[in-house]
Amino acid sequence: MKRVIPPVLLVALALPFSAPLLAQNNPKYEFGINLGFTVYQGDLTPQQLGSFRTQKLALGLQAAKLLSPSFSVRAAFLRGRLKGDDGLYANPEYRQQRNFNFSTPVTEFTGHFVWNPMARNYAVKGFSPYFFAGAGFAFLRIKRDWSGLNSSYFDSETSTIFSGLAADTVHSVPRLIPVIPVGMGIKYFITPKLGMNAEAAYRLGYTDYLDGFSEAANPAKKDHYLNYSVGIIYRTGKKNMLSCPKIRY
Repeated sequence: MKRVIPPVLLVALALPFSAPLLAQNNPKYEFGINLGFTVYQGDLTPQQLGSFRTQKLALGLQAAKLLSPSFSVRAAFLRGRLKGDDGLYANPEYRQQRNFNFSTPVTEFTGHFVWNPMARNYAVKGFSPYFFAGAGFAFLRIKRDWSGLNSSYFDSETSTIFSGLAADTVHSVPRLIPVIPVGMGIKYFITPKLGMNAEAAYRLGYTDYLDGFSEAANPAKKDHYLNYSVGIIYRTGKKNMLSCPKIRY
């Protein structure tokens, strides 16, 4: 005789195994604070990767919403400074004779789209790399200085520095510029909620007056800056990925 197990008994037997699955929760948000440096890249440094001799301390705050195991969106705030100084470079020789310098605070607000290629946004612990790109604005207060220029070093008939400086000094410096941050980083979660990260981001700028000079320096190239940092991340907010959807009538 074939025995039939009652449906009620099947449900009772399945509950102990299904409960852990139904209780599986994933975080919804990440909040971070990081500390690092901002690095100027432009006309007042011969270094292709930027003026690491004049890097300045920077503080950043971030808030992200996790959309899926691979993608998230993030809002970021950065406060730092930028500085460039011709006088720090003996090669090529003309830099110390030109002796331009500038400094400015930077207050930046940006939004990022973040991709986790290993799909580990919900991973409880461990490492995961990520890449991001976005857009935003940076507020500046540029102070430029050309008082150290050695005018006797430059030939007024062949050099464009004097005519360029005349044009630059009547050109207003920007107070607000658009920026395009592009970068990468790595996260490591120690616990399901607490982690650390390290990242580097390049800021594409759309001005040649970030350092206050253009025609007297190199008008053919725009100025940019970058930021690298380490920080702490806190994950919070939960949603049940296996919960039943609400029925609407």
